[in-house]
Order: sequence, then C-alpha cells, then structure tokens
Amino acid sequence: MMNALPDFAGDRPREECGICGIFGHPEASNLAYLALYALQHRGQEAAGIAASTGTEVRLHKAQGQVADIFTRDVLEALPGMLSIGHVRYSTTGGSHVRNASPFLGRCGDGCSVAVAHNGNLVNTPEIRSTLESQGVELGGTTDSECMMHAIRLAEGKDFGERVVNGLKPMKGAFSLTLMSEDTLVAVRDPSGFRPLALGKLKNGAWAVASETCAFDLIEAKYVRDVEPGEVLVINKAGLASYRPFEPARAAMCIFEFIYFSRPDSLIFGHSVQAIRKELGRQLAWEAPARADVVVPVPDSALVAALGYADFSKIPYEAGLIRNHYVGRTFIEPSQHIRDFGTKIKLNPVRAAIEGKRVVLVDDSIVRGTTLRKITKMIRDAGAKEIHVRISSPPHKWPCFYGIDFPTREELIAATHSREEIRKFLNVESLEYISVEGLLKAVRNVKAGFCLACFDGRYPVDFEQAPTKGALEAAPSAKVAGRKG
Repeated sequence: MMNALPDFAGDRPREECGICGIFGHPEASNLAYLALYALQHRGQEAAGIAASTGTEVRLHKAQGQVADIFTRDVLEALPGMLSIGHVRYSTTGGSHVRNASPFLGRCGDGCSVAVAHNGNLVNTPEIRSTLESQGVELGGTTDSECMMHAIRLAEGKDFGERVVNGLKPMKGAFSLTLMSEDTLVAVRDPSGFRPLALGKLKNGAWAVASETCAFDLIEAKYVRDVEPGEVLVINKAGLASYRPFEPARAAMCIFEFIYFSRPDSLIFGHSVQAIRKELGRQLAWEAPARADVVVPVPDSALVAALGYADFSKIPYEAGLIRNHYVGRTFIEPSQHIRDFGTKIKLNPVRAAIEGKRVVLVDDSIVRGTTLRKITKMIRDAGAKEIHVRISSPPHKWPCFYGIDFPTREELIAATHSREEIRKFLNVESLEYISVEGLLKAVRNVKAGFCLACFDGRYPVDFEQAPTKGALEAAPSAKVAGRKG
C-alpha cells in the first residue's frame, strides 16, 4: 500500500515555497532550474518556471520535485533571457497543480504577467471577492493566483507601476518575483516577513532568490537583500529601486533562522549557520544538563547541537542517522512494524548512545508525536537518561504569514504544561530556549522579528486569515487569535 511521507516530516513546521528570478542570461530557465534545485527544501509538492523569448512568456509547472519535472526537453522549450521560478508547499489552497506557481495571465493591453509568491496574504477572501465581482473566474484556491489577477487588471504606465498598483490592497506576507515579456520585478512586503536576496552573475545578469544558497549554485555574487517594502524593476534600462508602500513595522520571520533556511545561506543579510550555532550556545547557557553526549535530531538541529556541545563541553555525537533516500511515498511492509514511518527516516547509533546520558537537541516541538517516537528509539538503543533541549521557545500560536503550523489545538505547547510534555516524551528533563535568549542569539540582526508563533502577537492585523485549505472549506470563516 502506498502511504504519505513519513510522519517525521508531517510533524515539522513547513515553509510554503521558494522563489527565484533571472534577467539577462541566455540560459535563464536553466539557471532558474538550478536555483530551484538549491531551494527544494522550501517546497516539494510542485514546481514551475516561466520564461520569456522577448515576445512570448512560456510556462511549465507540475506536481513533484524539480529534477523530476524539468527534463532537458522541458527546459529547451523554455528559451529566453528572462525567467522566474517557484517551488511550492501549500499553506493556502490544496495540493493541486492548479494551485502551483508561477501563475500566468494577460493584461488588457496584451502584456503578460507571471507571478511567483512566497508568503501568505491575510485578506485573501476580500481580494477574491473583489476579483469575482469584476468577472474574474479563478481556477484555483490560492492567494498567489489572486495576486496575479489583481496585477493583470491594475492600471499603470509600465509593468512596474502596474505591479505596484495591483499589490497595494494586499495585506500579509509576500516576497515576489514577477515578469512580463521584457521586465523582471522583485518585491518584498513592507514588514519583510519572508526573505528575498539580490545577486549578480559574472556576465552582468541579475538573479533574485529566497536564499543565497541558490546564488552559490549558479555562481552569482550576493549583492544585498531586497529591502522590506522595496520594489526592484530590472529590464534593459538597468535596475531601478522604488519604495511605493507605506512603511510598516519590521517583522522578519525568526523561524528562517531556527529551521527553514539552509545553514549555508545568508538570510536577512546574516549567516544562518552562525546564528543557529549561537542558538545552541545560548540554549546550553540557559538549560545545562549533566550528560555524556549531545545528539542532534537531523538535519535541522545539527548546528544548534554543535553550539550546545561547544558551550557545554559535552562531546557531540551523530547518534541518529537520517536516511536521505526516502521519497515522498514509500511501500509499507504488510507485516506491522511499530513506528515504521519514523524508523525508515531515522536510525539510532547504539555505540554512541548505549549506557550514556544523552542531551537530545531539536529545533522545535509541534505536535510532539514524532519526537516521542525518537526518544523511544534512543531509549531502546540503551540510553541511560534523555534530556531534551529545544532551540526555539514553545510554539503556542499558528502562523498566518506563510508557515504551515497546525491549529492551536494541535500545538502541544498550547494545550499542555512543560511537565506534561516531558512525561509525554518520557524523558528526564525538557527545556526550551527563552524568547529573550532567542533574541540575544540574533542580536546582530538590526531589524524587528515576527514572534507570533511564540507570543500570539500578530504584526499585521486581520479579520479573516486563510490557512491551508481554508478557502476550499470555509471561505468566510473567522479566525480567532490575539492581535497587536
């Protein structure tokens, strides 16, 4: 029987996508393909690339992963000097190819507009209602499609102005790459929730991507971040920067540093690796443990565990080995194997664990079900004691800005005390980094962060906020939660 991705992945928070754009390179779609390959960790449900020949924008998108979708023949059918790309994990709309990006449409004057979006709008129902009143027939259920149509219908003397006018009603998180036949536009919302970086290739071509690890693969040099509220317009005339939106409180997603981004990336202009290691060091200072080894939950907690081990002087051990060759589906044996989904993904190293007091470092606890299975595996491998340390504060509130957290009722820290969670995990101790410690670890990043998943204080107010599938299930549902 074919089953879904193992629960090891299902119990993790998920970023919904990664985006890129290339202007001025004769193999723009090939470079977009490579950039998306580097950004694959940000979304594995679907991928798409739009490319312009100069007179025509062509699009190919499908469900699946980048390497499977974009064969040589597919890429050869996407010629041109300009392209944008997208990898997706759905947070609004269902997992259907009709909701995959980029979205491509045509304006009244015949100009094409293609949109790739990272983030989540909080006023999608209102935008959708306005579009439908204008006679727009929406083929999917995602906010990204609504953005494309809003831009397509907007007025403006050029493509950049049309983009700005189309985006002005949008509220929430949006980092975007957009294109017409001859222009690439990059946009970051006024609060700067999601990252977006600008790079330059050796031939002078421009590149835009969610993370700088994409630049490393295509040999582009990181220039700077697209700033919150900034619109970059790139065409044959060069690069122009505009700031057409009202200023807003900076609210960069702190979880990019904790979990989502690759350690080899610069996010918000700073090294993910360095900050993640500092999180581990701060965690060790706040929550020491008498132990023999520090073991990370791979892969996202590897660097934090290194920081914990460095500060505590407790030896670091790769006590859990991850199987990197587990695909999105797998064949489950007919004979029942307890916790099969976790075991196929992770396996303990008995020699590193047996008879020892283990500090198990993870980046977060969402529902807690997977971590419970992992602690059982470590216990079964002969661990004498298990002390769980988490490099983020307790998650008590859902995200409406582009992260697929469960509902508040499903977040274990929102419904259980720390002692109840410790007993549920069956470990000797459980400690999280404090919010103050988290902010201390990122003190060199001179900007504000969104901490809503920890404190429920949402930086962009909303009356209705669509979560995954909400548009399909209950378009007018009210969202309960703290604001402020």
